[in-house]
Amino acid sequence: MTSTDLPQRPDTAATTPDPSASVLRDPGFRLLVGAAAVSKLGTAVSALAIPLTAVLALHSSPGQVGLLATLSTLAFLLIGLPAGAWVDRIRKRPVMIAADLARAALLGSVPAAWALDCLTIQQLYLVVLLTGMATVFFDVATLTQLPDLVGRHRLTQANAHLVTVDALAQIGGRSAGGFLTALLSAPAAIVVDAVGYLWSALLLLRIRRPEPRPRQRPDTGLGREIREGLRFVLGDPILRAVALAGALTNLSVQLCQTMVPVLFARELGLSGSVIGLFFAVGGLGVLIGSMSARWSARRFGAGRLLWSVGLAVAPFGVLLALAARGPALWLATGAWLITTYKIGVDNVIQVSFRQSVTPDHLLGRMNATMRVLLTGSLAIGAALAGLLGELASVRTALWAGAAGLATVWIPIFFSPLRTRRELPGTGAPR
Repeated sequence: MTSTDLPQRPDTAATTPDPSASVLRDPGFRLLVGAAAVSKLGTAVSALAIPLTAVLALHSSPGQVGLLATLSTLAFLLIGLPAGAWVDRIRKRPVMIAADLARAALLGSVPAAWALDCLTIQQLYLVVLLTGMATVFFDVATLTQLPDLVGRHRLTQANAHLVTVDALAQIGGRSAGGFLTALLSAPAAIVVDAVGYLWSALLLLRIRRPEPRPRQRPDTGLGREIREGLRFVLGDPILRAVALAGALTNLSVQLCQTMVPVLFARELGLSGSVIGLFFAVGGLGVLIGSMSARWSARRFGAGRLLWSVGLAVAPFGVLLALAARGPALWLATGAWLITTYKIGVDNVIQVSFRQSVTPDHLLGRMNATMRVLLTGSLAIGAALAGLLGELASVRTALWAGAAGLATVWIPIFFSPLRTRRELPGTGAPR
């Protein structure tokens, strides 16, 4: 199947409604958005609180902070591909609920251990690794269920709402994480994340729409199904370009955001609230990007938007590497805003392209393969940041991230997406 042969489900092909109708009218999608909102809010809090727990409460080195960030995403490399093949075989919603409950219990153990004065960096390592494993199954199941929940004709609209929720959660969560860390402590702030996952599980339980049983296939074994998913992603020119561009972006951004808390807290002597506000500005960039993605894609063409925005933000990574007190801090914050704007655009347009060109029976494996490549890049970026920070300097890691950000537009430019005008999942004309 070529990348332009969009698969159609029999039910949606015959009864596709107006794609401009708001997907928020769907009660199942509203509950999914609500679950995403509360879990993402908590995740944004702990994304700041966990490394600050390591830096401030446990006095960890840059290498330990880098290892902590690596372990948080390593699970996608370890189990991502078999998880995708397995998710394709079963209903998705029970997987999502079980993952939420597991993450709530794991994260709740951190403030409990801190209150008992027995928290160690080894426990943080184990918690983030196991939480990452639960996230593998949750993320793959969520992305795989979305086309069935909302219909392929509303994928771009649904993804735009989910990315917007993610961005708002980053703005509120990173700010709240910084203030909670300053007001209470970094370990105590992690409680918010545990509660968010519990709330998310309750909202998912309220979705009443029956989930169809996956199509039964001959038992060909996980190994063969994993290879089928890999061949599909790497053989499709659109998916291959999206995967490479996303991997480069994630690697570069992770180099920066892993070392920013270390730079700000140790070298610049900034408080947790200032660090939280910096990352909240990044959430604002994602929000602006996600909200403008559909309009911009219609106006300039979806493919052209992807590579041109990447080219436009290429120089701004330098300002992150030059962050210092005073005006340089404001410039670095503005650069982070612009960089994350690109991420907001990518998260709407690229994810919609991925879902639109993939047949239903391959969705789980496609999403898992993409997650392995994209989130695996986060693990590699975090490990590289810790290594550079330990052996060279924190700013060396930031310069490496800036160099990577200057190249992320290239895979899209040299792919069929460069001139692709239509917005996936909307029925927009070419």
